[in-house]
Amino acid sequence: MKGVLGTLVALVLSPILVIANEVEINQKTDSRQQCQGMYSRKAWGGDTDPFITTKFIKTTPKGDEDPVVSFVVFEWHDEELVGVWPTSDATEKEYICNEQNVKKEFCNETQIGEFILSPNASDSRNLILPQSVHLKDPKPIHYAINKTGYYCVSTSGFSSDSYKAAVEFRNAYGELPAAQIAKLPFYGGLTIVYAVIAIFWAFLYVQNRHDILPVQNYITAIVIFLIVEYLMTWGFYQYQNTHGKNLLANAMMIIVAILNAGRNSFSFFLLLIVCMGYGVVKPSLGKTMVYVRILAVTHFAFGVIYAIASLSITPDNAGPLVLLVIMPLAATLTAFYVWTLNSLNFTMKDLLERKQSVKAMMYKKLWWCILGSIVVIFAFFFLNSFNFAGRSDPDFVPDHWKTRWFILDGWLNLVYMVDIAYVAYLWRPTANNRRFAMSDEIAQDDEGFEIASFGGSLDEEDARSPNPHTPNGGQLSPVPPKPVNDNHRPRVSLDGETIFAVGEDGDKWSDDDESPRNSSERQKLTSKKD
Repeated sequence: MKGVLGTLVALVLSPILVIANEVEINQKTDSRQQCQGMYSRKAWGGDTDPFITTKFIKTTPKGDEDPVVSFVVFEWHDEELVGVWPTSDATEKEYICNEQNVKKEFCNETQIGEFILSPNASDSRNLILPQSVHLKDPKPIHYAINKTGYYCVSTSGFSSDSYKAAVEFRNAYGELPAAQIAKLPFYGGLTIVYAVIAIFWAFLYVQNRHDILPVQNYITAIVIFLIVEYLMTWGFYQYQNTHGKNLLANAMMIIVAILNAGRNSFSFFLLLIVCMGYGVVKPSLGKTMVYVRILAVTHFAFGVIYAIASLSITPDNAGPLVLLVIMPLAATLTAFYVWTLNSLNFTMKDLLERKQSVKAMMYKKLWWCILGSIVVIFAFFFLNSFNFAGRSDPDFVPDHWKTRWFILDGWLNLVYMVDIAYVAYLWRPTANNRRFAMSDEIAQDDEGFEIASFGGSLDEEDARSPNPHTPNGGQLSPVPPKPVNDNHRPRVSLDGETIFAVGEDGDKWSDDDESPRNSSERQKLTSKKD
């Protein structure tokens, strides 16, 4: 725990050496060349013209030495114009202009120390800028960007074994790298979408505030949490685009990582209790809720540790100890997956056995939603595996730098948004929430009715409606009638009092039938003698 806190403090309080979008370039093999995508001013707009500026660190040589570094800036698709083939069957190009290459007429004496360009370099799509940099008094090298592309700064020590330079890739819109600028409107748009979902949810919540289920309070909390998280993520990229990387940007990055870990844990927690039937099938989960919360908190803790480790440890420095960070997070994630799927299957089975078709349909729709998300995720990974299979191709990154962010991060956020919106729709507040959750649907036999039950229903009907033409008042059932409590005995109607309203036209006696009230026997009994 102390190590995690130490790493967290070091990330926040570390001295900021790079303020803008700068990268270091030096004599090491992996650091001699730095490339980034760049947008033109017309593509994204901005207040200034985009450029690449390189500043070498001045060195003080011994005696009369003049350390020189070969330098060139080019767009990736013009890379084949840098260097020349010495012969038609050569396996390597000649890149640096020296005395031997001057004698071979690959370059002239004024170009000694520079990169050699192909004779048809004038046909390049963009400007290719070669220079020889004297480290005694290095001047900043400015390269203007006129077209969108993937630009590279390449160096080679001509007469110097050690050098260092800072390369700034400055776009017209701000300090954010071109490969990440699309995240700014993306996360801003997601924030607006979640805000719209929250407005509709709040309307239904307030309208049915006296009939809210506990699970709907959890959905309310996660919708609010998502608005805060995505707003914070958008604010982080906006701040970095305006001010570059500094102390506050690092602090915001850590907060975003923690919020992301909280969102993952909260989402798994909500999905698990929903699949357990909390609020709709079961009013309470009892001690199981405690275990679910412990798993969610544990997953959150491991997620924060993983986020901090990913920010502080570079892939080059990663060792076997990284497994101590990854394995606990993978274990809690697996526990969530297994528990959630088993709970959903058990809940659906229980509802189907009790013939609760309406509730079972809700969970069946949730099951299809989860299955659809899994299919989409696997299909996306399957399709992208072909793209990443060609990652060793030098043209892979230059051809995909604009969409790489969406492949790695963007589409997962869209799948998550669809899932949370669908769950909120299924469990939206309605006027009869509690009545629906706490009541059971009357089980209907799908195979039809039985003769005995049909006969029993007729017996009950006849018992209530005695027939004068049958003995015992039309009691067809051999079962003796149950004694009726005097308190519940129906009240005898008085003459002229209406107990039930009867229809007028459909219930009148026909002309051919003799009404009991107007029958001859009744007239004889009620007639008065004059």
